[in-house]
Amino acid sequence: MSTPMHEAPPSSGSPPSPPTEGAHVLKELALLFLRLGTVAFGGPAAHIAMMEDEVVRRRGWLSREEFVDLLGATNLIPGPNSTELAIHIGHRRAGWPGLLVAGACFILPAFFMVFAIAWAYARYGALPKVDAVLHGVKAVIIAVVAQALWGLLRTVVRTPLAAGVGLAAMTAAFLGVNELLLLLLSGLAVLVWRGVARRSASAPLWGVLPLGPWLPLGTTASVSEPFSLHGLFLFFVKVGSVLYGSGYVLLAFLRSGLVERYGWLTEAQLLDAVAVGQVTPGPVFTTATFIGYVVGGAPGAVVATAGIFLPAFVFVALSGPLVPRLRRSWVAGAVLDGVNVASLALMAVVTWQLGRAVLVGPLPVALAVVAAVLLIRYRVNSAWLVVGGGVVGALAAGGLSAG
Repeated sequence: MSTPMHEAPPSSGSPPSPPTEGAHVLKELALLFLRLGTVAFGGPAAHIAMMEDEVVRRRGWLSREEFVDLLGATNLIPGPNSTELAIHIGHRRAGWPGLLVAGACFILPAFFMVFAIAWAYARYGALPKVDAVLHGVKAVIIAVVAQALWGLLRTVVRTPLAAGVGLAAMTAAFLGVNELLLLLLSGLAVLVWRGVARRSASAPLWGVLPLGPWLPLGTTASVSEPFSLHGLFLFFVKVGSVLYGSGYVLLAFLRSGLVERYGWLTEAQLLDAVAVGQVTPGPVFTTATFIGYVVGGAPGAVVATAGIFLPAFVFVALSGPLVPRLRRSWVAGAVLDGVNVASLALMAVVTWQLGRAVLVGPLPVALAVVAAVLLIRYRVNSAWLVVGGGVVGALAAGGLSAG
């Protein structure tokens, strides 16, 4: 009989009951995710690393095994992975109220920032310059993600099978294999291997299918139509319901629907919207906030944001209770183990690519090294390190321009 990559703790058989001090726990969730949503630069990999630092290492709300299981589950459903992970954590911590509080509080800071930028953009026609701040932030993010990734890998990669699947997934990711296909193949590889080891025929995978909604991947109407808030909401609901993959996939959906099909947005406005989503903290999907404001003012910003994030809450609400049940089934557990390894492999590839692009001079390298030491040796909170990196980047840029 094969050895599982990890054994779920006994308490993971069913979601823990919400703590008795409900209002206190909800306040704790709200404050944590408001802070993370305010300083979580760097994209989903960085968001996930900061959540792991807070809820696993510092607060002990989840074990690393539970955290990785939730991360794997978010990769099996469409939508913004880090936002869905925040929603999962809120649900585990405080039930359905926690689900809403954690998700909303992670989204709101980015929403307000992007809303303000969109207002300035509509008024002045230009984006603010934030390159100097991001120069320092990204260097710190490398250390934050690498530290979290190392801890998660030690939890997940405990067998030769896990190591082999992880290396194969990393190779495939570097070669450009579709993320969803890579996740599914990794899960099936572990399932087949364990099925053969058990000397039994592979069981059907119905246990994991509810995690992936089988929705049509087409876009909306094939003819141009006049702008309406109702149409904007439906467009972003559809995008949030079917979108897997990176920000580049989001760009393709938005260009096809809003620029080419509906004509509500120009190419230049779309590129500016994606840039705003990349340079602000929190979920990249707040690109929708910017687009909504540009095409429909303040009501458009609210409608577009609600539309693109609503499916994430629905999918997590449907799939969250299934995760502990999946772990109890050897079939579904094998698939989830494979998906977990592949998820971390994708995170490692993103970290490598970001590191090559960012660590190109003495200052970024020094910032990354100092951040790593402060994280590992002194356990400094990653959120404050990100803020510090931004300050150092801005000061360094100011000194260079003055010189």
